[in-house]
Amino acid sequence: MTSGNIGTWQKAAGDAIAPGDVLVEIETDKAQMDFEFQEDGVLAKVLKDSGEKDVAVGNPIAVMVEEGTDVAAFESFTLDDAGGEKAPPAKESGEEAAESSEPPESGSRTSPSTLPRSDTKQESAPEPQESESSGGRLQTSLERKPSASPSAKALALERGVPIKKIKGTGPGGRITKQDIEKYKPETSAAPSAPAGSTAPTYEDIPASSMRKTIANRLQQSMNQNPHYFVAATVSVTKLLKLRQALNSSADGKYKLSVNDFLIKASAVACKKVPTVNSSWREIDGQVIIRQHNTVDVSVAVATPIGLMTPIVKGVEGLGLSSISAQVKDLGKRARDGKLKPEEYQGGSFTISNMGMNAAIDRFTAVINPPQAGILAVGTTKKVAIPSAAEEGNGVEWDDQVVVTGSFDHKVVDGAVGGEWIREFKKVVENPLEMLL
Repeated sequence: MTSGNIGTWQKAAGDAIAPGDVLVEIETDKAQMDFEFQEDGVLAKVLKDSGEKDVAVGNPIAVMVEEGTDVAAFESFTLDDAGGEKAPPAKESGEEAAESSEPPESGSRTSPSTLPRSDTKQESAPEPQESESSGGRLQTSLERKPSASPSAKALALERGVPIKKIKGTGPGGRITKQDIEKYKPETSAAPSAPAGSTAPTYEDIPASSMRKTIANRLQQSMNQNPHYFVAATVSVTKLLKLRQALNSSADGKYKLSVNDFLIKASAVACKKVPTVNSSWREIDGQVIIRQHNTVDVSVAVATPIGLMTPIVKGVEGLGLSSISAQVKDLGKRARDGKLKPEEYQGGSFTISNMGMNAAIDRFTAVINPPQAGILAVGTTKKVAIPSAAEEGNGVEWDDQVVVTGSFDHKVVDGAVGGEWIREFKKVVENPLEMLL
């Protein structure tokens, strides 16, 4: 992270702040984070208002003073008095792609803009540099596109109701299904188009910062990583029976999904074929292949603003119930935009499951660099197979799923990718091995 946007200030000038209080929302290209202050003090002056865009890391955004300090003395305090403003550093061509899955080396780079204290000795202010921002202001959380429940979005899409025109009555202004049902279109007549002209048949939607980031990173992945694909049909009949048995005896403590089993199975396969649990890196001009000792599985999650890949760390040492709990928690916070950078930067392997869509038999996924592999999972289908009974020529139904592994040929040779798929298939079709 080199810059961020200022969201809604939760405190105003003169407010006292205790450790853990949320001071301001900081928006990055991947998430919206609450900046929690870690000291006692008083907010004396806000230097960057809500809606400021592309504020470089290290720039002052507010002035904090100790309790008992005269806050009125800082009424005319300006950004120049705090040392001036600097523009965000330009990124190198390969830096952005590496950010998608690799955590920064130090915690300072992921911290929101720093807050100068009044007792800090001020040096002569450098000349302010003009930011490359377009100059537009970011909308605050009250002005942004309103949030809506999934059922409300589906109903709005079905009825052609414009979400932006709905005032939500749910918690925090959230739009509910009832709000969509109560919506009545405006009855005012639309202005007639001039004679001989036609109304536009399209709508230009500005690409969000996150959408641009996703586009750049995936395009770079396809251009720089020679993908190849290995597919297999895997029986999940035994897995589904084991899942049902475990959930029935859980007494409500957990509810395992098929994806929880597949995440665990991918970790087992990565330990048996560690070449796949590796990444291609260039450090100080030297090319290396880093083989990871732990399996940190990135799980693709669709959110309202784009794809996120939160990480379940150390999967090889976790039980199925722990994996399930972490996936649910990370998925919810990903959809709410509340993930911390260290929760989606990193990972050694990725799994993308579209099995909840009954129309998807199979698909291929783009590798999340610098990782060397990603597994794409289709939906479960019932397939007739020859019966295992000795007498007769009958058939029985088998639950099957098609999985497709995408591998980086720089790191994983074709035969190695095939070996990984074989190990994955073996453990899925004999799921009790996951419990060993």
